[in-house]
Amino acid sequence: MSTEQPRDDEDPFRKRPSEPPGPPSGPPPGPPPGPYGGDPYGGGGAPGPGDPGNPYGNQYGAADPLAGMPPLANRGKRLLARIIDGLLVSIPVTAVFKAAVWDWDPGDWNDGRSTSLGIIVSVVYFVYEGLMLTKRGQTVGKMTMGIRVAMLENGAIPEGSPGWTRAAVYSLPQVVPCCGFVFWLINVLWCTWDQPYHHCIHDKAAKTVVVSAVQ
Repeated sequence: MSTEQPRDDEDPFRKRPSEPPGPPSGPPPGPPPGPYGGDPYGGGGAPGPGDPGNPYGNQYGAADPLAGMPPLANRGKRLLARIIDGLLVSIPVTAVFKAAVWDWDPGDWNDGRSTSLGIIVSVVYFVYEGLMLTKRGQTVGKMTMGIRVAMLENGAIPEGSPGWTRAAVYSLPQVVPCCGFVFWLINVLWCTWDQPYHHCIHDKAAKTVVVSAVQ
């Protein structure tokens, strides 16, 4: 009978020295997602080292669908563009109305014809802006100020429904007495506090954004 003792590597019952644990498996943990699971406008994950980040101010650092596009338009230029367009539409419409209703007094706001003129101006402005936005993304006022309207998703011209929706939400509520003006005022002021895209309500409705047209 053999008396040879088993070697250490052959003894299944011999305790072996403990080994340090290996590196954990799986990808390294990344930054926590935002409260909506990422960019609510369709962006990707957080930028890596050296990435310039989101130029439009996304607080979670998510990739922005407008990355590489011109910067957001200055709010002052947007206001001036609206003033130019308003004068461009209201002056000739008022002149035609005055010629058709020769005894109308523009200073008499108790005259129902003044209300009728306001409705006509709003409807004409709606048609004017809808046509201009769907064709080139700019009204005359926006061309003058070097800004344009673009689709938030990809920067394209708001052709079709988006352009008309934007024009309708801006113009048509004004035909409703009293309440229409209040909505219009809230709408145009919304961009002063909206972040990160400086949206007015009509921008949110059409999913558009106003950017610089100067390359």
